[in-house]
Amino acid sequence: MRTKQVNLLITLVAVALFSFSCFCIYKITQTNNQLINCRNHILEFKENMLHLRNKTEKNSQEMMKVLNRIKYEITKRENSSGNLVAQKADILNKNETVSNTFEDLKFFFPHIRKEGRIYPDVIIGKGKTGVSFALGISTVNKGNYSYLKQTLTSVVSRMTLSEEKDSVVIVSVADSNKDYLHSVVKMITRKFKRQVRSGSLEVISIHAFLYSSMLNAKHLAEASQKLASWRTKQVLDFCILMLYAQPKAKYYLQLEDDIIAKEMYFTKITDFVGNISSNNWFFIEFSMLGFIGKLFRSEDLTHFVWFFLMFYKEKPIDWLLKDIFQVKVCDTGEDLGNCIKRKKQIRIRYKPSPFQHVGIHSSFPGKEQYEKDVYY
Repeated sequence: MRTKQVNLLITLVAVALFSFSCFCIYKITQTNNQLINCRNHILEFKENMLHLRNKTEKNSQEMMKVLNRIKYEITKRENSSGNLVAQKADILNKNETVSNTFEDLKFFFPHIRKEGRIYPDVIIGKGKTGVSFALGISTVNKGNYSYLKQTLTSVVSRMTLSEEKDSVVIVSVADSNKDYLHSVVKMITRKFKRQVRSGSLEVISIHAFLYSSMLNAKHLAEASQKLASWRTKQVLDFCILMLYAQPKAKYYLQLEDDIIAKEMYFTKITDFVGNISSNNWFFIEFSMLGFIGKLFRSEDLTHFVWFFLMFYKEKPIDWLLKDIFQVKVCDTGEDLGNCIKRKKQIRIRYKPSPFQHVGIHSSFPGKEQYEKDVYY
């Protein structure tokens, strides 16, 4: 009897040991599977990080290519005798000089690289060059509201004949609506006959293909998207006008199609520019509003345009104008006070302003603006 009990106990212990062994084997197997899964996740994470690093390095290389290209072009232009190329184009008026910098648009916009002609159509103009000032006005259709006639009357009529002779006013129609273009041409040829005959007033038209399909706001549902698209196109409008005006004058003055000018505004501007003792200025502000009344040296316009084109999708052009100061003037980690002091030395503000904004209805549908220059 005692022997049977011992044998039973031994059997139970053996069964328990066998069960425990099986459990341990199961756990070890399960742990191994977990380790294998963990290892696989680690390998997958490592592969993703490697892919991300390669992608980042590729983007950095692309950015370096862009910066090196810009640096090369700047050096090339500074070493040349000037920024202008007296190159005749058969597709243009035989008296029209083409600025080589206009080809830079193809660098920033791949979709136009196959286009043979990117120069704007000169609707009215006699190729006037060699003057002191070029005044640029970009205009688009605002429906029933137009301020262009009032603006041009103010700008042109308040010049003396000698000032008119030493300047050229350029109206850039940046609108695909042909009816609007025809109405602008009709108004100018009737109202400003003398200026048209002398070549002191020009009208150009920008090709629609310069704006890629992504700038067409009609297919955008969100109002914010439409506003962003409108601002983007506005930056490009200014850049194209700047490139066209660059070969014509020593200085370029940016205006808009809904402003008025004071009596003798042009005399005051020319006197002020002529009496500046230092040449170390970046641009001169003859208005505190937006991009109105900004005066640039024509030789500097290429660098401004390049900067605008690099970031034209990010901000409005007057914001980009502020950003370029941060890039050009301020050093990384520099004391803010020193930076602001140097900014004032190269960013000159003229007061009182010779220009006032009078437009209420914007070219953006439904947008109204009541901004006024308090220094006018």
